[in-house]
Amino acid sequence: MTFILLFAGLALLLLGADKLVDSSVAIAKRLNISDFIIGITIVGMGTSAPELFISTASAIEGKGDLALGNVIGSNICNTLLILGVTAIIAPFAITRPNLRRDIPFGIFVSFLLMLLCCDNIFPHIFENEVGRIDGAFLLIIFAAYMGYVTLASKGEKPAEQKSDTAKSFFTDRPMWILIPSALISLAGLLFGGNLFLNSAVEIAKMAGMSEKVISITIVAVGTSLPELITCIIAARKGNQQLALGNVLGSNVFNVLMILGISSLIKPIVLQGINMIDFGVMILSSVLTFIFAFTFRKRILDRIEGVILVAIYCAYIAYLLITL
Repeated sequence: MTFILLFAGLALLLLGADKLVDSSVAIAKRLNISDFIIGITIVGMGTSAPELFISTASAIEGKGDLALGNVIGSNICNTLLILGVTAIIAPFAITRPNLRRDIPFGIFVSFLLMLLCCDNIFPHIFENEVGRIDGAFLLIIFAAYMGYVTLASKGEKPAEQKSDTAKSFFTDRPMWILIPSALISLAGLLFGGNLFLNSAVEIAKMAGMSEKVISITIVAVGTSLPELITCIIAARKGNQQLALGNVLGSNVFNVLMILGISSLIKPIVLQGINMIDFGVMILSSVLTFIFAFTFRKRILDRIEGVILVAIYCAYIAYLLITL
């Protein structure tokens, strides 16, 4: 039965992601905005729902360190594994707005999180925590960034229908059909991801894997399954900018919105997360910027995708070795 649920969850993931990409691209066309903006807003924030649920529930239960670990692990997975796999499947362009605004902001957010967590570098502060004032500050930055991106996107190139999506059910449909379709697709994607994750954890337990190994490997990747599947589907359909927006939007949402809300509920004390974890998170963001200027300029190609995935595998190996 567990294996049946596993495959049912995978089927829902694939179907939900396929319809979410098609309906999101159709919405972008109707609104005359770019695929990237749809990716960074509707898709990026929507696929981060599992992280939001897990982190807020952890904060309510007084386990804020789990919320922090969930966000850092998810961001590392998003950038190294998901962007890497997407680039391997279909290399994609990094636009000027990506280089000038979105990727640098992602780097800034990663550094900001590290500074907020490492309070003891300042005099007379001996506990590393993200407090309620920090949380409010994060939420203000998130609101300002989303407002700026929305205004700036008005001058960007509108989304173009690719050959795979041009003949989809959603082409030229009215907004009253597109928006509910996108929400239903997102719900199916998230439910399928949760079903797949729970089934995978049960199978791993039956195979004798320890709780720590399961949390570092299956759970860490499992909570990012909606982003992973959505990016793969988007890449195969030729909507790589939607995939990039999904990852960058999800990373920003994770740090600013999720940790902002979680720390308002209860201050998050830094436990179990070390400078290597912060370093890998920052490195992943910096590499995205650097790779825009290596090999083919402003293209994240397959070689760079392989490098990103290899770094992620090395990081997971490090975590397993240091258990």
